[in-house]
Amino acid sequence: MSIKEILLFIKSILESNIAQIIIGGVITFAVVIILRRIIRSFFKRTRFVDDKKEKTIESMLNSIIKYVATIGFVFYILSVFGIRVESLLAGAGVLGIVIGIGAQSLVQDLFAGIFLLYEKQLQQGDWIKVNQTFEGLVEEIGFRVIKVRQWSGTLVTISSGQIQTIENYNMNKMRVIESVTVSFYEDPKKLFAILEQTCERLNEELGSYLKKDFTGNPIEPFTLYGMGSLNDNYRGYQYTITGLCEDLVYFTAAKETRRIMAQTMFEHGIQMAEQHIDMRSDIRNKE
Repeated sequence: MSIKEILLFIKSILESNIAQIIIGGVITFAVVIILRRIIRSFFKRTRFVDDKKEKTIESMLNSIIKYVATIGFVFYILSVFGIRVESLLAGAGVLGIVIGIGAQSLVQDLFAGIFLLYEKQLQQGDWIKVNQTFEGLVEEIGFRVIKVRQWSGTLVTISSGQIQTIENYNMNKMRVIESVTVSFYEDPKKLFAILEQTCERLNEELGSYLKKDFTGNPIEPFTLYGMGSLNDNYRGYQYTITGLCEDLVYFTAAKETRRIMAQTMFEHGIQMAEQHIDMRSDIRNKE
């Protein structure tokens, strides 16, 4: 076989539809990889926003690149087979195509994802609870979905359009609110004195968790809020302690607050509230 015949054979292969699709796919994949590396390198070298916002923007840009590349590759395949995409769009209309392929939910998810970021409801790395059901760490924010890693390790993928409520535990500040319910037989005056001493201990041991102002003083130190209920679930008096802490240490601060409160109750021999069930006989049955 002569060189000319070999070149003609290679040309015929390259001109085939399958070869063009493969080449187009390889180029698309390479472009996506290059763009993602450029974005990653850009955010590593710049510090115009904090790390969490950088990760959020990077995640969104990567998602946009992925969707644009996928849609572009689909249009390229159609053009390889001789289908004029522009005439198809012009004839049917973009809206008609979207409705025709049943992509209403996709469009809803896309717009919902945009509004989530625009309204700054969450960022990558935040601990959130979605729809009062899924609670965990935001690992990825896409153009259509968000991925939440639950405490158990399960990764939950939620469509943006399905999100109704978001409880964000990482919005600059969080207030520790811990309550304790004691027996009705405990003197309230005694409890107020003990819990005020507990607040002093909390401020000494957990002061590093508290949110500070520009002068370095706690904005809201651990304080005895007071009696939250005179009859908490028919069991006893309820007392509440609060304190404003940094969002990133909220769970640790709340856990340590509960530990110190429990230890204080034990050291002072405070009788805690117990659940009582009254068994009353029916007088009519005795008759």
